[in-house]
Amino acid sequence: MVSSPVVNTYPLSSYTFGTKEPKMEKDTSVADRLARMKVNYMKEGMRTSVEAILLVQEHNHPHILLLQIGNTFCKLPGGRLKPGENEIEGLKRKLTSKLGANSPALVPDWQIGESVAIWWRPNFETMMYPYCPPHITKPKECKKLFLVHLSEKEYFAVPKNLKLLAVPLFELYDNVQRYGPVISTIPQQLSRFQFNMISI
Repeated sequence: MVSSPVVNTYPLSSYTFGTKEPKMEKDTSVADRLARMKVNYMKEGMRTSVEAILLVQEHNHPHILLLQIGNTFCKLPGGRLKPGENEIEGLKRKLTSKLGANSPALVPDWQIGESVAIWWRPNFETMMYPYCPPHITKPKECKKLFLVHLSEKEYFAVPKNLKLLAVPLFELYDNVQRYGPVISTIPQQLSRFQFNMISI
């Protein structure tokens, strides 16, 4: 039998959280975002983006760190790669931009691990799929989710206009209404991993 990859998760309390200057969103609405995506597509072709699954544990249960914008919208930290940028380096850059402190000495040593999911956006619409539909020859976005292995102590600097939430896997599971199709299916994608709950 093939053994499952092991992920060490540390208590949320072993991490330190601070704040930094607000990181303003480029778009004020979903329609704006899709319009910008269309403009960028004309210039650069398909958008490639990378997002991080950062795991911590509370009460011996895995939690995922999500950025909350406003009162309802949650997203994984990450974002769009520059044309030709390496996925791993790009994700490290995005994580540092979203959650790294302004001091280089405090920036986490991001250990980018396994790719756990790939999502496709066939058109300039909000719907994404975990496969590229066969009739689509030119998808508009490819998004990859990576597991990031956190060390036992890190300092995260959260932009003042965002909140960083630790959301339990059981709350994400099958909760498409609240978290959307990408985030709500993370529990299934992580089911092949074995979690090693480390208490400090």
